[in-house]
Amino acid sequence: MKIKVGFGFDVHQMKAGHPFIVGGVNMEHHAGAFGHSDADVLVHAICDAILGAANLEDIGYHFPNTDMRWKGVSSLFLLEECVRLITEKGFVLGNIDGMLCLEAPKIKPYIPLMKEKIAQATGLEIEDISIKATTNETMGFIGREEGVVAYAVCLIERVK
Repeated sequence: MKIKVGFGFDVHQMKAGHPFIVGGVNMEHHAGAFGHSDADVLVHAICDAILGAANLEDIGYHFPNTDMRWKGVSSLFLLEECVRLITEKGFVLGNIDGMLCLEAPKIKPYIPLMKEKIAQATGLEIEDISIKATTNETMGFIGREEGVVAYAVCLIERVK
């Protein structure tokens, strides 16, 4: 049995009038993350953690922002593809631990639905997905609500 750990990080600029999709959930907020896909910072960090654990490069390698196929695509679809890639390499996903850093909105009411959507995309049980959040204590670009950051770790296990 071979167990591996992956780490992911993502950051997106916030812009007024954009939808704010985090963990597959469209959150009510005056601004949203800006990016090539749906700019789901949490799911992007999870994708990088999964790909990194299996030594499969990163999300930009597989889904480059120069490829119009990925313009506006749901990051949950990208997550499904990342799970497919590690499965093809003989791994299964064990768990995910995600951390958001943002000033607003408060995400606690959204966490159960985020876990549900991530579980559907990955095949994990909800209890194998952790999502937490913190603020930046009003400091820096996060404190000024100019951007949002996410970190994620995951565990994968070789099954074949």
